[in-house]
Amino acid sequence: MLLVEPIAAERLRLVIDHPHGVSLDMCERVTKQLGDLLEHYGMEVSSPGPERPLVEPDHFRRFLGRKARVRTREPYAGHKSFTGELLDASDEAVTLAAETGVVSIPYAEINRSNLLEG
Repeated sequence: MLLVEPIAAERLRLVIDHPHGVSLDMCERVTKQLGDLLEHYGMEVSSPGPERPLVEPDHFRRFLGRKARVRTREPYAGHKSFTGELLDASDEAVTLAAETGVVSIPYAEINRSNLLEG
């Protein structure tokens, strides 16, 4: 699983991932496992798509060399949004070549991040 986010008062979006891709059958199997949640919430289960969220260090490592957007909780190095090539992903921080220069952002400072197409 990559992400669970509320999209309305009683609706959740669950984004799942698998190294070999996500099939419709996999989405159906995950939905069936949600049992009790389905009684209280509407649920969308989907694959991450081309602008997939990046949540854990392994997600960032998997896409080194690709372009991503990283948004921080509070201003970091004078900005709250950084777009650029993923250069490194340690256990503590992600490093990217942003328009403003190379920046290392601790995961604890990240609010949301995702790959960008192209």
